[in-house]
Amino acid sequence: MPITRNSTARTGRRPRSGGGRGRTAALAALTVLTLLTALAPAQAGAAGAGTTAGDRTPVPADALQRDADAIRDAGVTGVAVRLETPAGVRTVRSGVGNLRTGTPVPRDGHLRIGSTTKTYVATVLLQLVGEGRLSLDDTVERWLPGVVRGNGNDGRRITLRHLLQHTSGLPEYVQDVVPDLSPAGYRKHRWTTYTAGQRVAFAMTHRPSFAPGTGWEYSNTNYVLAGLVVEAVTGRSWDREVHTRILRPLGLRHTVTPGTDPSMPRPHARNYQQFEPAEPMTDTTLAYLPFDGDADGSVIATAADTNRFFAALLGGRLLAPGQLAELKRTMALPDRPGHVPGERDGLGIFWTPLTCGGGYWGHSGSSFGTLVLPATTADGRTSVTVSAHSRPGDEDTAVRQLRGITDLVDHALCAAR
Repeated sequence: MPITRNSTARTGRRPRSGGGRGRTAALAALTVLTLLTALAPAQAGAAGAGTTAGDRTPVPADALQRDADAIRDAGVTGVAVRLETPAGVRTVRSGVGNLRTGTPVPRDGHLRIGSTTKTYVATVLLQLVGEGRLSLDDTVERWLPGVVRGNGNDGRRITLRHLLQHTSGLPEYVQDVVPDLSPAGYRKHRWTTYTAGQRVAFAMTHRPSFAPGTGWEYSNTNYVLAGLVVEAVTGRSWDREVHTRILRPLGLRHTVTPGTDPSMPRPHARNYQQFEPAEPMTDTTLAYLPFDGDADGSVIATAADTNRFFAALLGGRLLAPGQLAELKRTMALPDRPGHVPGERDGLGIFWTPLTCGGGYWGHSGSSFGTLVLPATTADGRTSVTVSAHSRPGDEDTAVRQLRGITDLVDHALCAAR
């Protein structure tokens, strides 16, 4: 789920079922793709000093640390930042990585990167385009005959470009896999698994939001289908292709596709979700498998691996020039609360303007209790990844925290110039 899209779930739209005013407010805040969230009362202490590449010696507290502390003070239990520039690496931490023990957030711990997964999947599809094995103008029907049908949804009218750029109009499946938005509901349903086909079938029970190519709306269903297309073209699952084409060549040994394993590799911070305003935090470190297990958002990585991936992608190491240009062909997005005006959507990647001029590329990701924002300059030489390890139960706090995260990224990348 990206933090920078619509205002509702990993979904991008409000669930259609009822459940009362409290459930609606909680779901809006929880899934708010605007939701940089993290909730929990501000935690004091455990702020880690920055480090430089090579000698790992502490550096004085600076603007990067102050910005991380500001996110903590907005209610995030734990924050970690990794900034990589041609001059070296700096990491800072704030808050705690475990509310029970008070231990700090690990340095470069494993992160559930959620919808950042989509950039990896889009990269694989564009590599296949470069190999002449498919075209962005191919319809979904060509590769997945009969899969996208019903209630006005029609794969014969939807192209692969529509999927990658969220212009398909396809409805969101996530609204159907969160039947009970509460601590008890999380625990009850987190073990439930669905196939990609089942996820798409959920979406097909709803009408499309608009005709293909006539609008924009973030939908995780698009990337579940993109993963199925990768399998149809190659005969291998999307995650195996990601390993073969991206992880192995780049040496990303700390990036994994866990499938239906809900656990996190160590080390990692614990993640916490507030399901209603003023309620206590629920430990949500274990994945919620109904939406954490597919091509739309299942990858686990470290900040170092995530920075390396985006640096390689923007630096031209993963795509030929023609396909990289397609990835970066963007469209303007409507302004949304908590988002940076002028943000644009490419193919599996977003461009955000900087206050100092220019902009950065990246794709945020979120799940219950966690939010990650990676950002890389156009030349791939400077990257920063911010992780927040809790999310609040009200939308105002979520938007405030999101602004804190995007401010940190803006300040870090502008200062790195």
